[in-house]
Amino acid sequence: MNIKSIYLLLPLFLFFCASPEQKQQLPTKPNIIYIYTDQQHANMMSCAGNPWLSTPAMDYIAENGIRFTRAYTPNPVCSPARVSLITGRYASDFRDDQGKIVRENRGSMRIPEVPAEIKETTIAWFLQQGGYDLAYGGKEHLPESLTPTALGFLDFTDDERDELARKAAVYIRSEHQKPYFMIVSLINPHDICYMAIRDHSDPQDPLLLRGQVELETLDLALQYPDSLTEDEFFANLCPPAPSNLEPQEDEPEAIKYMLNLRDFKIKARTHYTEKDWRRHRWAYCRLTERVDNQIQIILDALKESGREENTLVLFSSDHGDMDGAHRLEHKTAFYEESANIPFMAMYKGHIPAGQVDSVHLVSSGLDLLPTLCDYAGVDGKSDPRGRSLRPLMEQKDIDWRQTLGVESEIGWMVVDGDNMKYVKYDAAGIEERLHDLNKDPYETTHFTDDPGYQPKLDFLRKELAQVWFPNQ
Repeated sequence: MNIKSIYLLLPLFLFFCASPEQKQQLPTKPNIIYIYTDQQHANMMSCAGNPWLSTPAMDYIAENGIRFTRAYTPNPVCSPARVSLITGRYASDFRDDQGKIVRENRGSMRIPEVPAEIKETTIAWFLQQGGYDLAYGGKEHLPESLTPTALGFLDFTDDERDELARKAAVYIRSEHQKPYFMIVSLINPHDICYMAIRDHSDPQDPLLLRGQVELETLDLALQYPDSLTEDEFFANLCPPAPSNLEPQEDEPEAIKYMLNLRDFKIKARTHYTEKDWRRHRWAYCRLTERVDNQIQIILDALKESGREENTLVLFSSDHGDMDGAHRLEHKTAFYEESANIPFMAMYKGHIPAGQVDSVHLVSSGLDLLPTLCDYAGVDGKSDPRGRSLRPLMEQKDIDWRQTLGVESEIGWMVVDGDNMKYVKYDAAGIEERLHDLNKDPYETTHFTDDPGYQPKLDFLRKELAQVWFPNQ
């Protein structure tokens, strides 16, 4: 038995060693489970109306709690989003080991040792102060000083797939003398990244050589029933191409800059046929279903533990995937497919069931920490712009933000309550784009130069410069 397995069974051992009086002292605070997928955009759930996949586990959380449709990642790429998850801050609040502001993966992984004032305002610190045991399993993609182990979590497995779900289930079924906070960081549907990489890269590319499990999983996702011909598959089973398959009208040069950073991205855009994009979408659905099966293992364990009603379950993703929109895959861009993410919560008896909130703007990076602190009974705050979602979840009247900021290595974005979004790109010179998601939900064009939108453009420019990113 390895050391992680011993630590995983420790709560059960302590329970049997405890006195009868200790055993009667059940946690008065809720256990908290945060389920975190990778590269899943907001519409990749059947509860979001997507007819091309089935996600019963995710749907169960939505049916028994609340689903926010206007939730955004703080940064649509892995490591910066995860730094934000742990710290409750934008990644750009940090500098890398060369003194550069962090807005992308490489810089996030090179954040040096963080000062005590940061470590003592992380999710881990606040939940520990609230009397919680901490457990973490799965993908990390964090700089050394912000890894789960460095922050005091029990790191119960490095697996990101089925083993992670099974070990999380063991932890959930164990007896606990204290409430626990557990992050379950699952890798999929991130394996979709490997389709374009394999199709348009040298077979000896280190990413491919290291990614055998990812490639095997992708191959399973690409399969379709043997009983169908290829024509029947495309006619009856495969998702159609997205409505916004073609590049945006007057596309920003920053998007071309983003594509040029990795050769396979350019080749996918220029060489993939409509059928190739449809295959990509098919595999993305199957990979999402695969991670949903893993989430089901966790939810089943929670029900079997008898503590479902004393557990707050939250579900989100670090960012989305372009899913063929604008002939793009991967992330980083400010388009909805990349930046708009699922965010749901379930706490039976406390959060009314079956809610769909399509109004309030939610930041998975800024708002998670104050929300957890609220439920844990801790006065915790990191970025002062972060807000506890508890009043919204519990249908309380509250004034809420009217705008929300998102950053990326190619610029900054502000979205507002009127379904408008303003993007200021800086990757290839300063470029501005104003989008109206009411008139053009697929972002096929922009309204930056329309005189009728001038007041909104001025307002969002001011919000970006004064409220969200004053130092950009």
